[in-house]
Amino acid sequence: MTQPSDTYTQNAASAADKPADGVSASPRLSGPRYISISNQKGGVGKTTTAVNLATALAAVGKQVLLVDLDPQGNASTGLGIDRADRDRGSYELLFGETTADEAAAATKVPGLYCIPSSMHLSGAEIELIDADNREFRLRDGLAAATRRYDYVIFDCPPALNLLTLNALAASDGVLVPLQCEFYALEGLSHLVNTIERVRDAFNDKLELLGIVLTMYDKRNNLSNQVADNVREFFGDKVYDTVIPRNVRISEAPSFGLPAIVYDMSCSGSQAYIHLAREMLKREKALRDAALKSMAEAEGVPA
Repeated sequence: MTQPSDTYTQNAASAADKPADGVSASPRLSGPRYISISNQKGGVGKTTTAVNLATALAAVGKQVLLVDLDPQGNASTGLGIDRADRDRGSYELLFGETTADEAAAATKVPGLYCIPSSMHLSGAEIELIDADNREFRLRDGLAAATRRYDYVIFDCPPALNLLTLNALAASDGVLVPLQCEFYALEGLSHLVNTIERVRDAFNDKLELLGIVLTMYDKRNNLSNQVADNVREFFGDKVYDTVIPRNVRISEAPSFGLPAIVYDMSCSGSQAYIHLAREMLKREKALRDAALKSMAEAEGVPA
């Protein structure tokens, strides 16, 4: 008998495997890689993943910009940016009141910058409805940045709204944190279908980069069942690295620090370090494949 969770994962996997008409997504070969960390369900480890993945990438020498698009501003808080210092942020960037260079604040992590969120962002959804070029305001604002980044990471709000749409329209790919619980599966097919629709309508290079299993508890049978189901239907789209439940990860934001800085030796921090390594390895494989394909198309021996 098919379990309800099987239905959700089957639907999502089917959508994820469907390519855009006439389009073969390939990694950007120059300039930064734009990655959205997105899941419309809250409490799945989205912001924690954005903050700690960005930190881990900066720790290995990458120049990273984290754009906080969640009105709650948790990513900004987790990187130690005080609310009093958020007069220029993602809201002002969206509405042309500041530039990406002006809005990007240096963090305590060398090589990691953040465009913070503020309370003004909570009204942006309504203001964007009648705005010109509303889906591409973030993309256009970031295109004018003069500081060079290797990665730009968007921490999206837990909703499929115009803020998330701006992030997806600007992104090369989407990384989906998925909590190892049954309800987390319900919205997965919806999110994957949204990625497909955005790819068709606004951004033909957008792809599902992968799924990261979070809040994993190996002692919990449901965690194991969810992990098995997702891996069965999504295959290698699911990262090998699994983020465990960890108290130190939960404590870190209250000190204004990424978990990797707060306690690098804890299991959660080590998992995010491994996740960054795995992502860089996957990115290199995608880039090498794209270069090989280009060479073959031009008749150049690989």
